Amino acid sequence: MPVKIRLQRHGKKGKPFYWIVAADSRSKRDGKFLEKLGTYNPNTNPATINVDVDGSVQWLNNGAQPTDTARAILSYKGVLLKHHLLGGVRKGALTEEQAEEKFQAWVSEKEKAVAAKVDGLDKAQADAKAKALEAEKEFSDKRAAAALPEVEEPTEEVIEESAPVVEEAAAEATETVEEVKEEVAEAPAQVKEEAPAETEAKAEEAAPEAPATEEEAPKE
Repeated sequence: MPVKIRLQRHGKKGKPFYWIVAADSRSKRDGKFLEKLGTYNPNTNPATINVDVDGSVQWLNNGAQPTDTARAILSYKGVLLKHHLLGGVRKGALTEEQAEEKFQAWVSEKEKAVAAKVDGLDKAQADAKAKALEAEKEFSDKRAAAALPEVEEPTEEVIEESAPVVEEAAAEATETVEEVKEEVAEAPAQVKEEAPAETEAKAEEAAPEAPATEEEAPKE
């Protein structure tokens, strides 16, 4: 019975989610399968892949043929590498310990590369968010500035037209100040001239009447 390692579609419309299965090549794509070997979620970045490495290698050793997409996924997870290393062990080129050491070293490097990619994506996402916030702030500032009333600066014509009025008002203010100064200067002289007359009038009012003379005295 020919066996295929392929993807079986699950998930919602527009958000597919796949199972990695070993199935009879004559069965329908989403029909019965012999064994579930893992999952593949392309909706994340990077894609989330979980694979039973040893089970997949066993099926490859039994002659199962992966589809193109399944082969790429198995290669990404190191299944094909381990299958190749175990072939070297069977031929006597490697020991099982050497094969496992090589495989674990490859897995470690792969995990570092994936982590670096994730960090790069996170940084790019943070930069994009910061740029979006900056653009939003700039737009808000422009909108606030547009809402303020515009104050027109006086033109040269307005300044020239208003100059005579200002000069005339200044001249009138100067004349008023000079008149006030003259009135203040004349005030002490008037006070001095009026003061003696008022003093004499008050003295006359305050003087006692002279006594009557003998001629004017009443006869007894």
